Amino acid sequence: MRKIDLESLVFFKSVVDTGSVTQAAKQMNRVQSNVTTRIRNLEERLGVQLFLRHGNRLKLSAEGEVLRGYAERILRLSSEAESAMLLRAPQGTLRLGTLESTAAARLPPVLSQFHELYPDVSIELVTGSTSRLLDMVQRYEVDAAFISEPFHAPELAVQGAFDEELVIIAARSADDVLDPKRLSRCTAIAFSVGCSYRRILEEWFVSTGVAPHRILEMASYHAIVACVAAGTGIGIMPRSILKAVHAEPQLQVLPLPKRYADVTTHLVWLPQQESASTEALRRMLAIERSKS
Repeated sequence: MRKIDLESLVFFKSVVDTGSVTQAAKQMNRVQSNVTTRIRNLEERLGVQLFLRHGNRLKLSAEGEVLRGYAERILRLSSEAESAMLLRAPQGTLRLGTLESTAAARLPPVLSQFHELYPDVSIELVTGSTSRLLDMVQRYEVDAAFISEPFHAPELAVQGAFDEELVIIAARSADDVLDPKRLSRCTAIAFSVGCSYRRILEEWFVSTGVAPHRILEMASYHAIVACVAAGTGIGIMPRSILKAVHAEPQLQVLPLPKRYADVTTHLVWLPQQESASTEALRRMLAIERSKS
């Protein structure tokens, strides 16, 4: 079977982006029959139907959706490879996954500096839990991701990025927060399953010999802070987030045992997917971490 060539992927991507062969032909300055033939040959080569027709528009089939993901990565890497050879500088799009806490408290100064150094790189951010972000890296949906301990991903390259201190937060009016009897009756407020910090919170509860009365799941740190401040329950949070959202005066902040409090946020990526932009970000993170 013949291999897919880059030019066929360019034709395919143009039809995907414009939604029609006619518009793709205009975009590429080609005759319509040339585009039609390219798409037909690509479908025959792969043995699948890539598009479904809806009136004058074309919609991707299930197989077409799969190919689109590969086409976008291949064409991006091809463009980056050519640019790297010509310019020797990072450019293009750098897609980063990140924990919400890292995005809020750590990344603004880092990405601002990165943009000043590499203005030709466009950064796209997506937030999620550690487990979700690991999955996205492994599926090539992001180029790299900032995730927190604990995690297990031996197939990924890993670099320490930020050191965090986790603390327990409770309402200012709460008494004897760490008393085992009170802990057994309390509500733990946390992100959904898959969050590293939630796992640490659950492990800490196990170490106390009690379990919370219930776990209330929230979707953001602002929501967790609001619920804790209102006396709904207790939570766990990086101290850097409390500072970033100016929440410390509204809460009671209690220390965790060191084995649970000290965690590192890591940058992870697939070794085979490392780009000039990812490498530049890694170098910058290493320099900044060495100063702290």
